[in-house]
Amino acid sequence: MAIERTFAIIKPDAVGRGLQGEISLAHSQGGIQDCGRQVDAADEEEAGGFYAVHQARPFFGELTDFMSSGKIFALVLEADGAITKWRDHDGRHRSKKATPGLFATTSAPTSATTARTVGRAGPPRRFEIGYFFSGLELI
Repeated sequence: MAIERTFAIIKPDAVGRGLQGEISLAHSQGGIQDCGRQVDAADEEEAGGFYAVHQARPFFGELTDFMSSGKIFALVLEADGAITKWRDHDGRHRSKKATPGLFATTSAPTSATTARTVGRAGPPRRFEIGYFFSGLELI
């Protein structure tokens, strides 16, 4: 594998329950390092811009309402095979498909309310990182 960077969000429900430290510890123990970390409270317009690719989907309103409901931790993560490692820790994004005990299973049973996002590659990753971070903010 190669050193990769990916973007992740610890979502409002997890931050509201104080899970950001536990989630960060789990990914660092799994060999994933933070290159950028930012606490943000997106409003509905910012959340809508970030998730614009999903605008035509029936869950868009629920997703933007949820993501603007509290603070988030936006992260840029780096590791050898970072995307695969983050996905393995996350439970592949959907809490109903997650392995019991992974963080995706600790929150509400819809994909909009999993504790954190799944890592992605290619143009989506570049957009996601650029939405929250300038290149100068990354280690």
